Amino acid sequence: MPLCALLLPVLLAGCVVGPDYGRPSVETPLAYKQGGVREDSPAYVAARKKGWREAQPNDAAERGDWWRVFRDPNLDRLIRLVDVDNQSLRQAVANYRQARALVASAQAALYPTVIGAPSITRLRSGGVERTSVSLQGQASWELDLFGGVRRNIEAETALAQSDAATLALTRLAIQAEIAADYLTVRYADALRQVLDANLESFKRTLAITENQYAAGVAARSDVITAQTQVQTLQAQAIAIRLTRVQFENAIATLIGRPPSELSIPVAAIGRNPPPVPVGIPGDLLERRPDVAQAERLVQAQSERIGVAVAAFFPTVTISASGGISGLTRNGLLSAANQVWAVTAAGSEVLFDGGARVAAVRAAEAGYDAAVANYRQVVLAAFAEVENQMAAVRILGQQQTALDAAVDSSRKAVEITLNEYRAGTQNFTTVVTAQGLLVTNEISALQVRLNRFTAAVTLIRALGGGWDARSLPSDAELKGPKLPIDYGGQAVRPDE
Repeated sequence: MPLCALLLPVLLAGCVVGPDYGRPSVETPLAYKQGGVREDSPAYVAARKKGWREAQPNDAAERGDWWRVFRDPNLDRLIRLVDVDNQSLRQAVANYRQARALVASAQAALYPTVIGAPSITRLRSGGVERTSVSLQGQASWELDLFGGVRRNIEAETALAQSDAATLALTRLAIQAEIAADYLTVRYADALRQVLDANLESFKRTLAITENQYAAGVAARSDVITAQTQVQTLQAQAIAIRLTRVQFENAIATLIGRPPSELSIPVAAIGRNPPPVPVGIPGDLLERRPDVAQAERLVQAQSERIGVAVAAFFPTVTISASGGISGLTRNGLLSAANQVWAVTAAGSEVLFDGGARVAAVRAAEAGYDAAVANYRQVVLAAFAEVENQMAAVRILGQQQTALDAAVDSSRKAVEITLNEYRAGTQNFTTVVTAQGLLVTNEISALQVRLNRFTAAVTLIRALGGGWDARSLPSDAELKGPKLPIDYGGQAVRPDE
């Protein structure tokens, strides 16, 4: 230990070769195109006054309870079960724990390796028995004079943060998938209600045609056509049951439960999805875990360049051994039995056929690839937000138009059916009007589902309430391994 204390300042004084990491620049728009924000608008001016700041991507921030904006207790209960039994999330947690362990493994290279080798030997020679005891230890320490080990620690730390981002991304994706599947179940329930209501209407129309036929004022073909309408709609109503079962089972799988243990009560989908605040584009880089994941991979590759550059410099190893070795009859702790040795050695590669140069070039190429990937992820993030903002806006307009079409279709059915009863209209017109009403109602319901799904997707594209302040810092990853909060249950990193 005294030797370690003396050499520690030498270690800390060693330089760190290779490039120092700096976050790559990315082009960030000042406003979303679909947001309709002009440069002279109050919102834009207010954002400018607050100051545009460089984004600080976050890796392992907790997700906000974003799904609560839908005000559905059943959805809230289902999504909270993700942190309990979802196996994909458990796999991501295990990967994160493994990454944290690799940080600790890389840190171990900064410290000396100490080996103890005690032994006792009993000899008999010439009728005399002798006991020889050896209590020796050996220590070796390769000094990190040029920062190769420290660069490797930083690389592993960045990879651990990347895995933390993957964990966050996995959780958010599963939550969004459950929400989308749940909304589809609600859509199936609403569609079943629409089909059942139209089925009753078609049955009443069938009764009218039968009465008209009995009175001799309608053809038999009218009755057959009305019967066909009823039977076709009955088949559609039956088919929607399968859709509900399939999506209900998909939700059961996502929460880690057998399908037999999950039953979602029947309820129709809401009329309008909740509004989704978007914010300014500069915030997006802080709110998306996939952006943080890609950025941490860039840092890891940057540190790998330093590791490769450090291989060009000599290595210095200090070794020491000491202890007690000798016959016990001389006194175990006597000066004659005390042994020690200290060795300092250096080595330098004189020729390696270009291996180190190739390693640096490979690390630099890996860095360039990681930067390109990071910038592509950022571009894709902005595009996804723009797409979903457009979907929310355009689908809302489509919903308004379809609702008006449904109202007109209902009036058309009522008028044509009255005209048919009065004998002034043929049944083909009634059938056309009724078929158009069913089509418009189903289309309007499908658009309503699409609007809710677009809201979920937009929330996910915005990061689901990610908080950049919860980033696991270098100090946390390099310090004592604290329990990981996983679904309300503390799981130690080494478990």
